[in-house]
Amino acid sequence: MTMTIDAQAVAPAGALLEPETVQQTLHAGLSGRLDGARVLVLIPDHTRTIPLPALFPWLVEALHGVQRLDFMVALGTHPPLSEDALNRLVGITADQRRTTYAHIGLFNHAWDDPAALAQIGTLPREQVQAIAGDLWHPSLGGDVPVRLNRQALSYDHLLIVGPTFPHEVVGFSGGAKYLFPGISGAEMINVTHWLGALMTILNTIGIQATPVRTLIQAAAALVPVPVTLVSLVVVAQGAVKDGLAGLFVGDLQAAWRAAADLSSQRHMVWLSQPLRRVLSCPPPMYDELWTAAKAMYKLEPAVADGGEIIVYAPHLTTISHVHGHHIAAAGYHVRDYYLKQWERFAHIPPGVLAHGTHLRGSGTYDHGVERARIQVTLATGIPRDVCERLSLGYCDPASIDPADWQGREAEGVLYVPRAGEMLYRVRGV
Repeated sequence: MTMTIDAQAVAPAGALLEPETVQQTLHAGLSGRLDGARVLVLIPDHTRTIPLPALFPWLVEALHGVQRLDFMVALGTHPPLSEDALNRLVGITADQRRTTYAHIGLFNHAWDDPAALAQIGTLPREQVQAIAGDLWHPSLGGDVPVRLNRQALSYDHLLIVGPTFPHEVVGFSGGAKYLFPGISGAEMINVTHWLGALMTILNTIGIQATPVRTLIQAAAALVPVPVTLVSLVVVAQGAVKDGLAGLFVGDLQAAWRAAADLSSQRHMVWLSQPLRRVLSCPPPMYDELWTAAKAMYKLEPAVADGGEIIVYAPHLTTISHVHGHHIAAAGYHVRDYYLKQWERFAHIPPGVLAHGTHLRGSGTYDHGVERARIQVTLATGIPRDVCERLSLGYCDPASIDPADWQGREAEGVLYVPRAGEMLYRVRGV
């Protein structure tokens, strides 16, 4: 099968694409291509940096010839958005939704509603085991039912519009990840995240060819509806303003690979030596630790053994709106803490355990003693007693002045004011 990119635009190093270029590229890749079809556009929620308010009217204009056009938020297991939040996400008012865009639907994915899902196939245990290779562990389970949002299967074409960043579970986000886990059932969500946890962040993040990406692509091959990808490389730090460094329209794999190649250039910060301490500040778009943990994920590869990452987010008061009760039971621990006591944790969804070990980081568990490679400390609105029960460090956010952390790179101390998307690495490591 030939994999193609139908339209693309890439900004020079250090620059951003002009809005006119973005609009023209969308039109070049989409106008007339899907005329007469029923099209569902899959988009991220507010926890991903993407200029949806600008893109939404351009997408609607470029797809004016389709028979039906709807948008669905590929939530994975994130909480559903209210009607007002859906409107804000795409940059329209309630009045515009009733008038100008009355013909367009805005929907949430419902991963935990069996009636909202349809099984499109199965990934046999043997196939999952072959993909996992040496990482295989019985905790990955048996055959994996591949379920997808039932409503999505009623369209003639799926159009994914989403950014690509270095990612802790799959290597680089975007592409088919908007199908699995974006609009999938719990089975694929759990097996992909747990396989990523078995591999660990240090061996996954910022790498294109990962077992989890292979697993996701295997599931995507079962989707009976044609898929086109609009893959974006959004620069959210290190520039004058947020914007697009690249835009690729085309085949699901080809457009994603091109975006991942560019992301590896625009989303990585290379350091000359490991860090001792980091004040990592997730922005308000991360409104629970479930997503704000990215402020740790993106920094772990740059921190020396015995170092510390402080997640500084006074606005953060919630562990997880959806998974909080499971996290309370599991706590945050290194991978082997769970694996070597599997009988204690087998009842916890593997996707939750994956979050637990991703935030806690690499380490060992031997003879009943857990040793994490680095210290993870929360300076948030989450109380000390909760942090301690979850095996995380606590620091009173009122005791921190970010100004005290700035300009100390030579000491191995780093202040990251908008953490969660840029990946930090040490050269030669």
